[in-house]
Amino acid sequence: MAEITVNLVKELREKTDAPMMECKRALTEAAGDLAKAEEILRVKLGNKATKAATRVTTEGVVGIHVSSDAKRGAILEVNCETDFVAKNEDFLALVQKSVELATDKAPADVVALSSLPLGEEGTVESARAALVGRIGENISLRRFRRFEAKGTLYAYIHGGAKIGVLLDLVGGDKQLGKDIAMHIAASKPKALDFSGVDAEEIATERRIALEKAKESGKSETMLEKIVEGSVQKFLKEVTLLGQVFIKAEDGKENVAALLKKKGASVAGFALYVVGEGLEKKTSDFAAEVAAQSAAARK
Repeated sequence: MAEITVNLVKELREKTDAPMMECKRALTEAAGDLAKAEEILRVKLGNKATKAATRVTTEGVVGIHVSSDAKRGAILEVNCETDFVAKNEDFLALVQKSVELATDKAPADVVALSSLPLGEEGTVESARAALVGRIGENISLRRFRRFEAKGTLYAYIHGGAKIGVLLDLVGGDKQLGKDIAMHIAASKPKALDFSGVDAEEIATERRIALEKAKESGKSETMLEKIVEGSVQKFLKEVTLLGQVFIKAEDGKENVAALLKKKGASVAGFALYVVGEGLEKKTSDFAAEVAAQSAAARK
């Protein structure tokens, strides 16, 4: 059994947003296995323990550039240490120039993008390094995705450029493109359809659904139906085509039905949330632990 350290409890708490004492109990039950402890919390707390996927954990912005014919484009995330720098004009200029280069030059990866020439500033990397020297804060180009559209590209930026969407829509019109891009930013689908959802994630949902279903005391046959229903519900919630459209007048029409009605389809999309999947610095976790322990003793 792994030792249940404060750092392990902290890591589980940051992944789930569950109360500290619940995290400690789950880790104890899971003999220190972090993944198993997360599953235990999901069974006990349901959706209250699933915040990590959409949590903004570092500062920076998402930049998007689309060509004038809306056939080529790129989306780029650039990180920094503070929100103050994320609003700096020189920082934002670097982001914009870099995403334009990603669109026009089609680099293979971030390393290749960083090596591209950037006028008098030398390369993207030398411009980044010079800006770090002037500002005194680390800056990094984290990730980008470039599109050669099958249809028309639509961009949407939200929340001070903390969330960005680039959508390739075949058919439809400008309003539909704007609406679908906005829906993606709001609902944060993991994939276009069921085939794009990670198999291990589906297996995890199946295990959680089974543990919850067992508590009902139903027969094995009923358990299978309940579990399958839960998994299908999960897949609808995390896939773009399965999600209920945010502007649906009846509150029921999903994106797939909307697209069919409009004679359109989605060829692909990218959704970037600044800092998603990165660990956020915690200023004083020890003080938070002490406060919660004191509250628990009352």
